[in-house]
Amino acid sequence: MQLLEQQVFSFKLLLLLGVLSCCNWASTTAVTADASNDAAAEEGAKHIKVFTVATERTDGYLRYLRSAKRVYDVEVNTLGMDEEWKGGDMNGLGGGYKIRLLREAVEPFKDEKNTIILFTDSYDVVFTTGLKDIYRKFKEFGARVLFSAEKFCWPDKKLAKQYPPVSEANASPYLNSGAFIGYAPEIYSILSAEEIKDDDDDQRYYTKIFLDVDKRKTLKIQLDTQSRIFQNLNGAREDVKLNVDLDSNEGTLQNINFMTEPCIIHGNGPSKVELNAFANYLAKTFSGACLICQEDRLELDEKNLPVITVALIITESVPFFDVYLQKIEKLNYPKDKMHLYIYSNQKFHDEMARSFLKRLEKEYRSAKIVLSADELNEQRGRELALQQAIQKQSDYIFSVDAAVQIDDPELLRELLIRNRQFVAPVVSKYDELWSNFWGALSDGGYYARSHDYVDIVKSSFTGMWNVPYVSSIYLIRQSAFKHISYQHRDYDPDMALCESLRRAGVFMYITNEHIYGHLVNTENFDTTLTRPDFYTIFTNKYDWVRKYIHPNYFPQLEANTTIEQPCPDVFWFQVATDAFCDDMVAIMENFGKWSDGSNKDARLEGGYEAVPTRDIHMKQVGLEPLWLKFLDYIIRPLQEKVFLGYYHNPPRSLMNFVVRYRPDEQPSLRPHHDSSTYTINIALNQVDKDYEGGGCRFIRYNCSVNKTRKGWIFMHPGRLTHYHEGLPVTNGTRYIMISFVDP
Repeated sequence: MQLLEQQVFSFKLLLLLGVLSCCNWASTTAVTADASNDAAAEEGAKHIKVFTVATERTDGYLRYLRSAKRVYDVEVNTLGMDEEWKGGDMNGLGGGYKIRLLREAVEPFKDEKNTIILFTDSYDVVFTTGLKDIYRKFKEFGARVLFSAEKFCWPDKKLAKQYPPVSEANASPYLNSGAFIGYAPEIYSILSAEEIKDDDDDQRYYTKIFLDVDKRKTLKIQLDTQSRIFQNLNGAREDVKLNVDLDSNEGTLQNINFMTEPCIIHGNGPSKVELNAFANYLAKTFSGACLICQEDRLELDEKNLPVITVALIITESVPFFDVYLQKIEKLNYPKDKMHLYIYSNQKFHDEMARSFLKRLEKEYRSAKIVLSADELNEQRGRELALQQAIQKQSDYIFSVDAAVQIDDPELLRELLIRNRQFVAPVVSKYDELWSNFWGALSDGGYYARSHDYVDIVKSSFTGMWNVPYVSSIYLIRQSAFKHISYQHRDYDPDMALCESLRRAGVFMYITNEHIYGHLVNTENFDTTLTRPDFYTIFTNKYDWVRKYIHPNYFPQLEANTTIEQPCPDVFWFQVATDAFCDDMVAIMENFGKWSDGSNKDARLEGGYEAVPTRDIHMKQVGLEPLWLKFLDYIIRPLQEKVFLGYYHNPPRSLMNFVVRYRPDEQPSLRPHHDSSTYTINIALNQVDKDYEGGGCRFIRYNCSVNKTRKGWIFMHPGRLTHYHEGLPVTNGTRYIMISFVDP
């Protein structure tokens, strides 16, 4: 019994060892097979010769070469470069010229049975892998020739019934001539099957051969109906999915019907916009960093800088126009290398634009202005800018609409070194998603949200993208001037421009590598108001603060900053710019309805003012909501810094008004307490320049503030402790802004 058990155990052990040995052998065999297949694919790829036809170095062609040669080390033989295109209008029928060129190129290989010919179009094609993968997939078909396939039977729909049936749902059953691969003898037989005129249709030619059953069988021609190697995008929008790695932003395109990852992507027909969007992430465009941002960059020669026409385009009334002009002036680029062109159809901005040109015209290489009185519409105004650039033989045109605020003075140089035919910075409305570009188009050619639009606007990742529409600010190289048109039956001038460039194959790149600028919000901008910029704190808070709040305001909030006290518990802060003060005075004087300084005051509840002044309330000029926002956003942080422990969010104020003191009206104000927890007093003009005398005396402390500073406020407690009086103005006019906070 014991011997039998030992024999059984030995048998099981031998069986186990046999299984393990078998598994190990199988694993080793698989690894060996993989290595062998890989080596075979590597060797096979060496026999592939790649051809394309291109007569111009368009942006599409350069992208094609980048994906092929630079990224995947695919050597491309380009046929027809710098020759006249003879293949007809490729927006319709044509392309026979490509067959003739390819036939001549393939003829030397017509008897080489191991040589493989890969042909692709170039302007609308991108490689997504190298020749080794293409060879491996091609061998899996068992075909001698493999054509790409598409959803539509072009150019003759009647031929659809002659195609062999395709059993797979959502397959692409019809031949497309934009890409194919095959052995040289068979390819040459196809190319030389019959004569074709240069402007005959190449796809019709190949289709006729494929539909010939005998030729299809003899030459072993197949279609890539499942997009294993070739993906044609026209009609396949729902068939493909772009997968983008969230860490590297590197993308792959997948045909979700068959779970294939095509090697060559073709934006045939009207699908070129889709290809452009996909290609922003294919061919290692990012790979952890924006590789395309670093490629082909231009090194500026300071002794030979490009000549640029700077076109300032004013087609709507905009806030902060004065700041817009200041930033144009501050661009870090020699003015003697810039031709200045200004177009305005807005009377509201004409005078400031004219003054800007008059002051600087001698510094620029040349200067021209077109104003609203000339009665030229926007289309014609933009066309004249282009004509100006052409006449002056400018290397570039830099167009900037008035709604754009350039925040980086290096912007022009930053765009130049990108070395593109068309490039623009991403600019958007502050803290909004409204920007100067569209990431996609609807079927009608209007806005559509792209998958990456929000990420680009918010700079969730940074780089450079080819997009279908850009407006407001852009730099265009002279080589693209001939393609520009601002006329279109259905589109406005901006859309017409972009449509003309898309049609010509000029890529419109945007970059968000830095924060270059932003758009102002022009909604509800009321030019009938005096100093309308001042009213836009709610729609343009960012620009409002930059124009009206002094840069020294923010350091005062830092913990280690000591605040000046001219009198006990009277704190002095620098808050407002000269523009703030001047605009407020202008608003009040234009309104002009100053109170009479008597105790009777119908503006107040009860109609009685105990300590009257000559003043105008903020309510009267429509500024009350703005002023309460100002108290909350600007004043409250200062109050909380100096009056520790007092918090009231938001501040409340019923009395906000501008006071005017004059020797012949009301030169001073008698002693009084303010009806407030604390009071702010902002000096709106300059002592010893605009007026003499004036100031404020705190009686309990026998302390006076009589050399007030324009744009500075002093803040003091209102009730009980700070009994005070307004000191006499002896000459001129003094303006102050008063708020009684938390009465």
